[in-house]
Amino acid sequence: MTSQDAAPVPRMSAEDRRALVLDAATHAFALAGYHGTSTDAVAKHAGVSQPYVVRIFGTKLALFLEVFERAMQRIDRAFAEVIDAQPFDPDSEADWERLGLAYAALMADRDLLMVMMHGFAAGGIEEIAERSRACMGAVFATLRDAGGSDERIRDFVAQGMLMNVLLSMRAPEHLDEEGAGRAVAPFTVCAFGDALTFVTAPGAE
Repeated sequence: MTSQDAAPVPRMSAEDRRALVLDAATHAFALAGYHGTSTDAVAKHAGVSQPYVVRIFGTKLALFLEVFERAMQRIDRAFAEVIDAQPFDPDSEADWERLGLAYAALMADRDLLMVMMHGFAAGGIEEIAERSRACMGAVFATLRDAGGSDERIRDFVAQGMLMNVLLSMRAPEHLDEEGAGRAVAPFTVCAFGDALTFVTAPGAE
């Protein structure tokens, strides 16, 4: 095949290029956190130049805020979809379990999990802390609008945060391991319940 015969490589739209950089930034920030990640590292993950990343997003902080908010919006949308899929009864344990399983399925995406955790941990930076409060407020509002009481939402979110911590230390991946992995296994199984299958299934990242 000659160069004339080769199919032309389609040019990416500005929107697609932006999404590419956001995906790369999500992975980079998930690996090293806000403080440990540079725009140059993001550019290398995306396969673009560092000035290009800066031209699109301006600063590392602006880029992280968008990556963090995008991750949190995925969680909020997942809850809204469960609530809208069928009538939601805030007094039904089964309905709260449906929300929990949807959350566990999302947390199988380790990049999403770690971006969220790094965002909460970087609360010493006021802009990140403010965005964290806004995103958590949006999730709380979604659950409250569905009829959840403040106490029930508190317990549900607390359970999710416990799952986050155990996932961050990769506890579900080491249930059959000797030593520390074995010691925390009963706690991990108790914390996740049926949701454990989502985070230990083949292909979970």
